[in-house]
Amino acid sequence: MFEQRRKKFLEQMKENSVAVFKNSSETIRNNDVTYKHRTESDFYYLTGFSEPDSVLVLTPSHPEHKYILFVRPRDPNKETWYGKRAGVEGAMKDFGADIAYSIEQLDEKLAEYLKVDSLYYTLGKYHDFDQKIISMVSNLRSKIRAGASYPSEIIETNSIVHEMRLIKDSSEIEAMKKSLSITKEAYFETMKALKPEMFEYEIEAIFQNTFRKHNASSSYESIVGGGANATILHYIENNKQLQDGELLLIDAAAEYNFYASDITRTFPVSGKFTEAQKEIYNVVLKAQLAAIEMAQVGNRFMDVNNKAIEVLTQGLVDLGILKGDVTELIKTEAYKKFYMHKIGHWLGMDVHDVGRYAEKNGESKVLKSGIMMTIEPGLYIPEDSEGVDSKYLGIGIRIEDDILITKNGNENLSKDIPKTVEEIEALMSR
Repeated sequence: MFEQRRKKFLEQMKENSVAVFKNSSETIRNNDVTYKHRTESDFYYLTGFSEPDSVLVLTPSHPEHKYILFVRPRDPNKETWYGKRAGVEGAMKDFGADIAYSIEQLDEKLAEYLKVDSLYYTLGKYHDFDQKIISMVSNLRSKIRAGASYPSEIIETNSIVHEMRLIKDSSEIEAMKKSLSITKEAYFETMKALKPEMFEYEIEAIFQNTFRKHNASSSYESIVGGGANATILHYIENNKQLQDGELLLIDAAAEYNFYASDITRTFPVSGKFTEAQKEIYNVVLKAQLAAIEMAQVGNRFMDVNNKAIEVLTQGLVDLGILKGDVTELIKTEAYKKFYMHKIGHWLGMDVHDVGRYAEKNGESKVLKSGIMMTIEPGLYIPEDSEGVDSKYLGIGIRIEDDILITKNGNENLSKDIPKTVEEIEALMSR
């Protein structure tokens, strides 16, 4: 799988070029304690190698070395404390590198591979490494009169690998289905356990426990917002006690084997929606279903977004929360007081995955088979909203599913997580 991806990347590179990818390093939390390392997604996508402080080089024109890895050397003392390393030998034997070097040889060896016409490298993420690359290129350029070659152009690796990652292959889809099955279990466990006077962090703990039970982790910081906290889009304090009659918005999902899921559901803490909650909820659900229907090959990302805005705005007018002509309200973006984000985002190795949202001509991206995206409309009515019936104040609702675009339409990979009023109330009553 990784070999096929590298081959596809190499085929899109210019002649006499080289691509360089730096993997992430461990990050200090405090003193000599580090955060748990998460490998750079592009790096893992092309190598399957997850150790920190490593560098990937791809060279389509080199007679022998098309795939080069620089890795940490074996070190018995450090491996006693922190675990085994692949080392140079393992990078070739287990990860298929044509040649591997110790990362300590980077300054010496990398410059040799940079004697080409074009360099594929994305500047701006690792500033110290940027300076190293710039210094090497400048040094080669200074030797041009002695016959040295150097890259006369730098092309972002993102222009190739991010468009590759946008279209998911079968192995990626299976990994995401697994992450969703774990997420589904967490939502069911939560709906069974949820009751008034629990704390938001207790709900978060159910998710964390379920994820770890399946060797998964959180795709992102879990949002567990009860009552008016649900009107804060990225609320992560998760420390409020839940009250009878409130809604609970949960935006939490698992990452499994480097692939993320991203799901939001909104439940009544007591198991039954009030009439006002149900009215808002059904507007959001109607908008989501209409947007999912629009998510098909040939339609554009913004077509999906605009359909949700249309339905949400009409619903707000029908409930008397907005007043006026729907077309004019959309034109003036009056809906943004209660719906301030877009319909969703790409999903994959990163929860907000890579890939352009616009074509080269500036138009919104045309949806293609193999794209995975979230569809997550919402309505958020803060407690201090003026001119809104008091029964709606403090209600925040979002419904989010993970949608795979297919040749024949789309597949909702999270459809088994209950989301209609009737499904939620029936399950929670049991």
